[in-house]
Amino acid sequence: MASLDRVKVLVLGDSGVGKSSLVHLLCQNQVLGNPSWTVGCSVDVRVHDYKEGTPEEKTYYIELWDVGGSVGSASSVKSTRAVFYNSVNGIILVHDLTNKKSSQNLYRWSLEALNRDLAPTGVLVTNGDYDREQFADNQIPLLVIGTKLDQIHETKRHEVLTRIAFLAEDFNAEEINLDCTNPRYLAAGSSNAVKLSRFFDKVVEKRYFLRESNQIAGFPDRKRFGGGTFKSLHYD
Repeated sequence: MASLDRVKVLVLGDSGVGKSSLVHLLCQNQVLGNPSWTVGCSVDVRVHDYKEGTPEEKTYYIELWDVGGSVGSASSVKSTRAVFYNSVNGIILVHDLTNKKSSQNLYRWSLEALNRDLAPTGVLVTNGDYDREQFADNQIPLLVIGTKLDQIHETKRHEVLTRIAFLAEDFNAEEINLDCTNPRYLAAGSSNAVKLSRFFDKVVEKRYFLRESNQIAGFPDRKRFGGGTFKSLHYD
């Protein structure tokens, strides 16, 4: 059997948000029974049918790189993580729906991956906002995934999901909110499964069909990032 072409997707987010459980669910379609802390980076592979059901359909390997650690780590730890950020074709940003700080930190994770060769000064401005110019010329596909939906009471879900809806808008990405202990959230034909497939199609297209913008180029250029700053935290 001929080897398949592959793409590399980073899975970024704070420790404890459920990245390992998510990657296991995406690649094995099974719940991870005994999740443990990721040291360094763990890689798993998902088989994806690009443009499934069309004449252009082709199968690819999606390498999911689950990067461990904390966004607030010492510079030496960040330098060690930087080796995982080479030749990236897409990024999945993962946050815990019950942890506001993990949502805020998605901006810092993104900047760490996309600006790994830049000095940290200048990334944050003094009032805690983020500089839009950091994102201006980036083109990498992004997907935002919120975990632990099962831990939010149904009467509070609308409030929480409304509060974090700005994340997808800021990153110009689709969002998926789920419970990693329930495979039905990614069942074939569900809206989440469609979003996931659409994201992986974009990653493949950037890597193999849009040569001028492949690999780690970053966030799509949007008028929203035209200048000035935007708030990293929208909570009351």
